[in-house]
Amino acid sequence: MSKANSFSKEELIACGHAELFGKNSPRLPIDNMLMIDRVIKINEDGGEFGKGEIVAELDIDPKLWFFGCHFENDPVMPGCLGLDAMWQLVGFFLGWEGAEGKGRALGVGEVKFTGQVLPDAKKVTYKLTIKRKVYRKLTMGIADATMEVDGREIYSAKDLKVGIFTDTSTF
Repeated sequence: MSKANSFSKEELIACGHAELFGKNSPRLPIDNMLMIDRVIKINEDGGEFGKGEIVAELDIDPKLWFFGCHFENDPVMPGCLGLDAMWQLVGFFLGWEGAEGKGRALGVGEVKFTGQVLPDAKKVTYKLTIKRKVYRKLTMGIADATMEVDGREIYSAKDLKVGIFTDTSTF
């Protein structure tokens, strides 16, 4: 059986409810914390390191919740939400590959912000390349990523780490 290589907003929401990859699969956040509208490309052997890649998008609407509350009279998307979206996508990739458990961000080696997302932007594009996949006692993905707004790169992250845990009680 071949895996889907793109996903709609409805399918991403289904992932948040454990209805896409199975009840024990890593979930995406739901509602406002889901920072992705669609996955336009996902594969297990592409990208710079030949271990997989994922490209996803978020449509920008000036009415998005964070524009009204991040800075008074200075509406901007919080940088932490773009970074979180990148972690969300690493966890999504692991679930797509069949990992089971709860996804948790484990860290990032380096983050650079060189721009911002303002309410008049149209689209954010996330591009991740998987550097390493670990499927042993610990399931983990490590990726490098960029975030673009309307075609201009504004964030980059190296060594995004996400672990998948079957028991988070001692985490």
